[in-house]
Amino acid sequence: MEFFVNGEKISITLENEQTVGEVLKAFEQEAEKNEATTIGIKINGKRIPAEEFDDAAKQPVDENLKIELQVLSKADVLESFESARTKFQELAEKLHEVPVALQSGKDREANQLIAQLAEAIDGFCHTSALSALFPEVYERLVINGQSVTSFFEEFAPIMADFEESLKSKDTVTSGDLCEYEIAPRLEQIAQAIQSGLSE
Repeated sequence: MEFFVNGEKISITLENEQTVGEVLKAFEQEAEKNEATTIGIKINGKRIPAEEFDDAAKQPVDENLKIELQVLSKADVLESFESARTKFQELAEKLHEVPVALQSGKDREANQLIAQLAEAIDGFCHTSALSALFPEVYERLVINGQSVTSFFEEFAPIMADFEESLKSKDTVTSGDLCEYEIAPRLEQIAQAIQSGLSE
């Protein structure tokens, strides 16, 4: 049997495990001790979605079996949040330059910043969703007195207005939203990460 974790081949010794399910259960127990959990499974090159797991788990272990796991640790999540914090702080400062850039015809510079903003928010939301696997992390992330979910429920319409203002080339509204609505919220997210999650 070949066993891979995050692309790296791992040497494991079977005790009494005879099925894929038993092997995975034993691995998950070890992972929990290291504050980690499995988020993706491939068996013999085939990705196993949640609804097919029970059938796959019954498969017997033999020498031709190949198990590949994608594993996420609490440390990985905290590292991603710390990276997001730095990015949001940088973007919050740069967003104050967008109104001037838009009004002086520097659309390319403004658009690059806006693309970075979209990517950063998308990455943060993905990390937040994964952090729910570690409730003690997710619950410590409180942005301006709100949970991540509540915060983004209020933030989403502002981003929609921003997108609309860009499409209609309303540079005044785009600039105002960047400076007075979006940048302060990025600072709030960065502050929440620093106060809630930084060791």
